[in-house]
Amino acid sequence: MTQEHVKEFVNSRNWESPGVIKDLLLNIVEETGEAWNIVKWVGPEEQEKLIQENKDSFKDFVGDQLFLLYRIANIAGVNAEEAVKETLDEYEKRFPVKETKGKHTNILAGGTDHKYN
Repeated sequence: MTQEHVKEFVNSRNWESPGVIKDLLLNIVEETGEAWNIVKWVGPEEQEKLIQENKDSFKDFVGDQLFLLYRIANIAGVNAEEAVKETLDEYEKRFPVKETKGKHTNILAGGTDHKYN
């Protein structure tokens, strides 16, 4: 599925409208909450176990999020693939492998993020 496929799907149903962007953003939060409910309040090992046990729910979560993000990208006139490429290019500069491999990037807790350094 590509951004163009989502556009065709949405347009064929007459769902595209700039006024729905706030609803799509809220839908992202709602879907995130559903995934969070599976893993909340447990440690990393338990999270891994729960994710594996609920793989279909997480697959659904990822699909829903991508669909919603493609819809937002279409409304905003943003090429999603270009946006991800530009973000990765920026991250390459901000988070060099030598300095961040296996480490967090929270600068307030001693991590590295060259956006702020």
